[in-house]
Amino acid sequence: MSFKRMIQAVETHSGEPMRVITGGVPHIPGNTVYEQMKWLEQNDDQIRMLMLREPRGYPPLCCNLIVPPKHPEAAAGFIIMEQVEYPVMSGGNTIAVATVLLETGMIPMQEPYTEFKLEAPAGLIDIKARCENGKVKEVTFQNVPSFAVYLDAEIDVPELGKVTVDVAWGGMFYVIADAAQFPSLELVPDRGRDITRISSLILRAAQDQLPVEHPDYPGIGITISQLSGVTDNPNADRRNAVTVASGPVDFNNPATWTGGVDRCPCGTGTCAKMASLHAKGELPLNQPFRHEGVLGTVYTGELVEEVEIAGRIGVVPKISGQAWITGFSNWVLDPEDPFPNGYTLGDIWAPAAKENAAAADGEPFSAPQTDRTQVEAPV
Repeated sequence: MSFKRMIQAVETHSGEPMRVITGGVPHIPGNTVYEQMKWLEQNDDQIRMLMLREPRGYPPLCCNLIVPPKHPEAAAGFIIMEQVEYPVMSGGNTIAVATVLLETGMIPMQEPYTEFKLEAPAGLIDIKARCENGKVKEVTFQNVPSFAVYLDAEIDVPELGKVTVDVAWGGMFYVIADAAQFPSLELVPDRGRDITRISSLILRAAQDQLPVEHPDYPGIGITISQLSGVTDNPNADRRNAVTVASGPVDFNNPATWTGGVDRCPCGTGTCAKMASLHAKGELPLNQPFRHEGVLGTVYTGELVEEVEIAGRIGVVPKISGQAWITGFSNWVLDPEDPFPNGYTLGDIWAPAAKENAAAADGEPFSAPQTDRTQVEAPV
């Protein structure tokens, strides 16, 4: 029997489940991994939908496609795929990809440390993996520069009222709200439904009221939200809950007030949080910042230098964390399968809204943008 697609993957988690595709995808045109990502987004989005939607995926799942690097200094390239977008960078996925490359022998492992570069759509990422007895015990990567766009901006959120937020870039644009504004909310697994409801409402309000722009990636808006809170873990400094959207939020449809809570401490979210803390004068360079996720696992971040990004003060972050391989899989698409792009149901997925009509037909969803006045971070 012949299949329309046969894809090989390594299953991993860092709390968050993160699939790494190692084979079965043909040549992707492009002179950089960013160009390859854009080609895939526009010409073969079926791979993302097939891997992330049911019956092969579910809302919190992320996916990565390993590709040959285009930059001469990189050992490998990777394209990141999530439920509503192709992020140019992801911290947890970087840790997972590095772990897979080393533990499967795709990149030779050296102990106690293996150092190499990966090419993400955002550019070169320096990797330093601590290895012991053939196992990757920790991955440290140096991220692309991060920066704050809004500090303590007040937005009007339906159902919640006025909420104070920061917006920062850590490889994605995050809207970050202090969970103390919701006294009855705890950032724990059992409150996942409340976390996603509050976070999705804040996300849509921020998309409507706080326009953003990255000098290198036109058209990318705020696509992800983070609640930040205190922790009683002596090995952490802050606790966070990031909500990954599974569709656009419609204020008129409560069924869309949902998403998937990131099960890991979130690498780019940690970078965005550190950038906002630094802009407020609360986190100096070269000071470890231990960020705890909802499952109690911790990523450790550090800001190593200041840089200028389109007239703003930015920071270069490093993040350390661990991922674990959970299995090896072969995925196929039967030519008679009535759902060649997979499917979603409104029981655990955000139902399609008017803005999502294109996404339902296989085109990626773009966050709405507005022209309201910015309340900018200091530069």
